[in-house]
Amino acid sequence: MNYYLDVLKKYAVFSGRAQRKEFWMFALINVIAIYVLGFIDGALGTWIFASGFGLLSVIYLLAVFLPMLGLSVRRLHDTGRSGWWLLISIIPLIGAITLLVFYCLDSTPKENQYGDNPKEIIS
Repeated sequence: MNYYLDVLKKYAVFSGRAQRKEFWMFALINVIAIYVLGFIDGALGTWIFASGFGLLSVIYLLAVFLPMLGLSVRRLHDTGRSGWWLLISIIPLIGAITLLVFYCLDSTPKENQYGDNPKEIIS
Protein backbone atom coordinates (compact mmCIF):
# COMPACT_ATOMS: atom_id res chain seq x y z
CA MET A 1 0.00 0.00 0.00
CA ASN A 2 2.96 2.31 0.58
CA TYR A 3 3.86 2.13 -3.12
CA TYR A 4 0.38 3.33 -4.02
CA LEU A 5 0.43 6.21 -1.56
CA ASP A 6 3.96 7.24 -2.54
CA VAL A 7 2.86 7.56 -6.17
CA LEU A 8 -0.15 9.65 -5.18
CA LYS A 9 2.10 11.94 -3.11
CA LYS A 10 4.25 12.49 -6.22
CA TYR A 11 1.19 12.98 -8.43
CA ALA A 12 2.76 15.55 -10.76
CA VAL A 13 6.44 14.60 -10.54
CA PHE A 14 7.82 13.76 -13.96
CA SER A 15 11.51 13.78 -13.02
CA GLY A 16 13.50 11.02 -11.40
CA ARG A 17 13.16 7.29 -11.61
CA ALA A 18 10.67 4.64 -10.47
CA GLN A 19 11.38 0.98 -9.79
CA ARG A 20 9.52 -1.84 -11.48
CA LYS A 21 7.97 -2.89 -8.19
CA GLU A 22 6.59 0.60 -7.56
CA PHE A 23 5.09 0.72 -11.06
CA TRP A 24 3.51 -2.74 -11.01
CA MET A 25 2.18 -2.46 -7.45
CA PHE A 26 0.46 0.80 -8.38
CA ALA A 27 -0.95 -0.85 -11.51
CA LEU A 28 -2.19 -3.86 -9.51
CA ILE A 29 -3.94 -1.71 -6.93
CA ASN A 30 -5.53 0.33 -9.74
CA VAL A 31 -6.89 -2.81 -11.41
CA ILE A 32 -8.33 -4.04 -8.10
CA ALA A 33 -9.86 -0.63 -7.37
CA ILE A 34 -11.47 -0.43 -10.81
CA TYR A 35 -13.02 -3.90 -10.41
CA VAL A 36 -14.36 -3.04 -6.96
CA LEU A 37 -15.75 0.27 -8.20
CA GLY A 38 -17.26 -1.55 -11.19
CA PHE A 39 -19.15 -3.87 -8.85
CA ILE A 40 -20.31 -0.89 -6.80
CA ASP A 41 -21.39 0.90 -9.99
CA GLY A 42 -23.38 -2.17 -10.98
CA ALA A 43 -25.06 -2.36 -7.56
CA LEU A 44 -25.89 1.36 -7.57
CA GLY A 45 -27.10 1.34 -11.16
CA THR A 46 -24.50 3.88 -12.29
CA TRP A 47 -22.95 1.54 -14.85
CA ILE A 48 -23.03 3.00 -18.37
CA PHE A 49 -23.26 0.06 -20.76
CA ALA A 50 -22.50 2.08 -23.87
CA SER A 51 -19.08 3.10 -22.55
CA GLY A 52 -18.30 -0.02 -20.54
CA PHE A 53 -17.51 2.03 -17.42
CA GLY A 54 -19.42 3.17 -14.41
CA LEU A 55 -19.63 6.64 -12.96
CA LEU A 56 -17.42 5.85 -9.95
CA SER A 57 -14.88 4.07 -12.16
CA VAL A 58 -14.60 7.08 -14.46
CA ILE A 59 -14.15 9.46 -11.53
CA TYR A 60 -11.42 7.21 -10.13
CA LEU A 61 -9.67 6.94 -13.50
CA LEU A 62 -9.67 10.71 -13.87
CA ALA A 63 -8.28 11.08 -10.33
CA VAL A 64 -5.33 8.73 -10.94
CA PHE A 65 -4.59 9.76 -14.53
CA LEU A 66 -1.92 12.33 -13.67
CA PRO A 67 -0.19 10.16 -11.02
CA MET A 68 -0.10 7.23 -13.47
CA LEU A 69 1.29 9.46 -16.21
CA GLY A 70 4.04 10.72 -13.90
CA LEU A 71 4.83 7.19 -12.74
CA SER A 72 5.01 5.96 -16.34
CA VAL A 73 7.47 8.71 -17.24
CA ARG A 74 9.61 7.93 -14.18
CA ARG A 75 9.53 4.21 -15.06
CA LEU A 76 10.78 4.98 -18.56
CA HIS A 77 13.50 7.17 -17.04
CA ASP A 78 14.55 4.20 -14.92
CA THR A 79 15.19 2.19 -18.08
CA GLY A 80 17.19 5.06 -19.58
CA ARG A 81 14.47 6.32 -21.93
CA SER A 82 12.79 9.68 -22.29
CA GLY A 83 9.21 10.14 -21.17
CA TRP A 84 8.37 11.01 -24.76
CA TRP A 85 8.39 7.26 -25.45
CA LEU A 86 4.85 7.25 -24.04
CA LEU A 87 3.72 8.66 -27.37
CA ILE A 88 4.52 5.32 -29.00
CA SER A 89 1.23 4.12 -27.52
CA ILE A 90 -0.48 6.03 -30.31
CA ILE A 91 0.51 3.17 -32.63
CA PRO A 92 -2.12 0.46 -32.18
CA LEU A 93 -0.93 -2.83 -30.65
CA ILE A 94 2.76 -2.38 -31.45
CA GLY A 95 2.96 0.73 -29.26
CA ALA A 96 1.32 -0.98 -26.30
CA ILE A 97 3.55 -4.05 -26.62
CA THR A 98 6.65 -1.87 -26.84
CA LEU A 99 5.67 0.06 -23.71
CA LEU A 100 4.93 -3.17 -21.88
CA VAL A 101 8.42 -4.43 -22.71
CA PHE A 102 9.96 -1.15 -21.52
CA TYR A 103 7.99 -1.30 -18.27
CA CYS A 104 9.22 -4.86 -17.66
CA LEU A 105 12.90 -4.12 -18.28
CA ASP A 106 15.28 -3.87 -15.35
CA SER A 107 16.70 -0.54 -14.21
CA THR A 108 19.83 0.81 -15.80
CA PRO A 109 22.62 0.14 -13.35
CA LYS A 110 24.14 3.00 -11.40
CA GLU A 111 23.19 6.59 -12.16
CA ASN A 112 21.77 7.68 -15.51
CA GLN A 113 20.82 11.08 -16.91
CA TYR A 114 17.56 11.02 -14.92
CA GLY A 115 19.05 10.40 -11.47
CA ASP A 116 20.37 7.78 -9.11
CA ASN A 117 19.25 4.16 -9.31
CA PRO A 118 16.38 3.78 -6.79
CA LYS A 119 17.49 0.21 -6.01
CA GLU A 120 20.85 1.45 -4.77
CA ILE A 121 19.28 4.20 -2.66
CA ILE A 122 17.03 1.73 -0.82
CA SER A 123 19.65 -0.99 -0.42
